[in-house]
Amino acid sequence: MSERAAPRVPGALRGRRRILWLTASAALLMSLLVPLLSGPADDDGAADDPRLQDVFTAAAHEYRVPRSVLMGVSYLQSRWDAHPGSPSVVGGYGPMHLVDARQAQAAPHRGSASPFAGPQASREANTRGSASAQPANLQLAARLIGAPEERLRTDTEANVRGGAALLAATQRQLGKPLSANPADWWEAVARFPGTGDTASAQTYAKDVFAVIRRGAHRTTDAGQHVTLPANPGVTPRPQGPQRPKDVECPAEVSCSWLKAPYVEIGDDAYGNYDPADRPRDQKIDYIVIHDTEARLPSMLKTIQEPTEPSWHYSVRSSDGHITQHIKTKDAARHSGSQFVNARSIGIEHEGFLTQPDTWYTEQMYRASARLVRYLAKKYDIPLDRQHIFGHDNVPSPTASTIPHMHDDPGPFWDWRHYFDLLGAPLRATAGRDSAMVTILPDYATHKPPYTGCTGDGVPCKPHGSSAVRLRTEPKEDASLIQDPGRRPDGEESTEDVNDLGSRVSAGQSFAVAGRSGEWTAIWYQGRKAWFKNPRLHPTAVGTTGRMVTPKDGLSEVTVYGRALPEEDAYPDGVSAPTESPLPYSFLAGQRYVTQGRLVGSHVDKSSSDDTPNQVVTGEEEYYQIQFGHRLAYVRASDVDVVSEPATAGPPSGPAARRPSR
Repeated sequence: MSERAAPRVPGALRGRRRILWLTASAALLMSLLVPLLSGPADDDGAADDPRLQDVFTAAAHEYRVPRSVLMGVSYLQSRWDAHPGSPSVVGGYGPMHLVDARQAQAAPHRGSASPFAGPQASREANTRGSASAQPANLQLAARLIGAPEERLRTDTEANVRGGAALLAATQRQLGKPLSANPADWWEAVARFPGTGDTASAQTYAKDVFAVIRRGAHRTTDAGQHVTLPANPGVTPRPQGPQRPKDVECPAEVSCSWLKAPYVEIGDDAYGNYDPADRPRDQKIDYIVIHDTEARLPSMLKTIQEPTEPSWHYSVRSSDGHITQHIKTKDAARHSGSQFVNARSIGIEHEGFLTQPDTWYTEQMYRASARLVRYLAKKYDIPLDRQHIFGHDNVPSPTASTIPHMHDDPGPFWDWRHYFDLLGAPLRATAGRDSAMVTILPDYATHKPPYTGCTGDGVPCKPHGSSAVRLRTEPKEDASLIQDPGRRPDGEESTEDVNDLGSRVSAGQSFAVAGRSGEWTAIWYQGRKAWFKNPRLHPTAVGTTGRMVTPKDGLSEVTVYGRALPEEDAYPDGVSAPTESPLPYSFLAGQRYVTQGRLVGSHVDKSSSDDTPNQVVTGEEEYYQIQFGHRLAYVRASDVDVVSEPATAGPPSGPAARRPSR
């Protein structure tokens, strides 16, 4: 489709138009037709930009760039979202993420091969030469199309035209023809984002052409429906990057090394990580997704301070560059739970959870997903939401620590898109009447109200969200579910962006506790919690899997935030930590989804040198369960595992229970 398509008008309207043409003036006719042919109004009543699909077609034709190349680059830059007038962290605007050079200068890590200064910088550099250090420049784009810079910041059509003009100018600069064959544009595409090293540039181009080959379809943040038809025959010949030598990273991403220190900090205490020999002494079960809540340069200083927390990898917002700090065999101190730290890899993502459009870039999502896929394959970690989870999903190790646990990466992290990139898409595996559901709102259109992004109690700008709120009854004005561990004084949950007291998130699965019209109830922290789940726009889908329920004869089972060995498993000289059950009830008849069974373990931090700490392993087994917004653990000896028909409603009574291992 190379020409701009005319808008389609339904047959009934065409008949009405013929009557009007005979009885009214041309001016009156146009006043009637404009509302029919223009897009829907936005929330403020203003008309949408011209149809984005047509904008891409027109700009590609004007500057002789293959439309698939232009749309593929835009998809990688922004997934076709406009965020009109709102810049990214490096000053990027619009669907083409055109960078204001003046704002980019305020972000010193942008376009640099190294995210830090110092003698180690040379260790990051891959081969250079084919990638430009200059990003898609908004000022240059404005000059190329003869438009004011401000228009490219706020006007989608001008922004796309500017991106097309930049691609065409780069192709000419390379001495290449403005070919109609997308495969001839590989090098121009690789240069577009201004990535500062060959590995990242080649990976970026590879991602763009992967989108071109398979096609894409998406509803943008402005409600625009955009389709890039698949073109599987496009076969460019890329140059492969060299694999980094000093880091544990997939070959196709740009990685560097900035070591966290392990030094004595006083009184036989050492920081800032724990030597280990994983997975030989302790299996790696989890990957924890964080955001930094700070700019990356300050975090790279933090990781070098022995008294500060630590994590394994940092991912840069602007281009997805990855820096490793700790070998994966060692345990970082990143989650707020020593139990989770011993079994996990922590990945920090540059950004602030209240500013997703600025920080949660497509390049960062893709680089992070590549890293997680690599680590999951290496350590046999399941790609599900009980093994790949956020800092806000980490189980609190004790009752007293619940109010102090973290809430990143927050409700605006796009878990559905992230799992698509992981190659493990979140989707329905059972019918609507199944006994289990997976939370799965449509991120772009699901925009629950939040406050606190710019100040306490101040409403946040409407934004797509992975989170769904829970209420005490199946009605809109019912109270939000309360978390007695988070607020033991009985204070109510709120709509604050950092308040996890009444939220579930995309990919988390729960047992159905009831249904009422468009509402579904799940078992959540020991009680029924309701959320609206309309048939036409569902916020959860049916799923299959396993649940646990108390064994017959038990009225309640204890819920823990960590799976510890039995007392007699500890050798002489190693003290057993005090068990601290969580302040929730798991009563007979209730069910919770499990995606993992594990043996209790504890790491004794008595070592005073760089040898691995002793791991105490017991025989007591546990199931990890999705108990609320966070995970939890129950003893396997206390519960039965239940299998349910995918089409059944929530059963009750002993006859419905089918225990299995």
